[in-house]
Amino acid sequence: MFTLWTLIESSLLCLNAVCILHEERFLAKFGWGRQAGQQDFGAPTAKDQVLNLIRSIRTVAKIPLIFLNIIAIIFKLLLG
Repeated sequence: MFTLWTLIESSLLCLNAVCILHEERFLAKFGWGRQAGQQDFGAPTAKDQVLNLIRSIRTVAKIPLIFLNIIAIIFKLLLG
């Protein structure tokens, strides 16, 4: 059944997935490493914008995600 909790939980899982992507180990294999976004001085491409979004999410959401994960785990333990 689709509830508000499943929406929140899936958003939390997606944010966790974005935060654990490692640029040198995973993204560089597909040409999405740190050097991929710094090639020219023209208008940023969609790939550059996605890389910038990933870096921004990783920077801003790292500490709040720890607390949100703790809350989600406690909620799951208490309510099933």
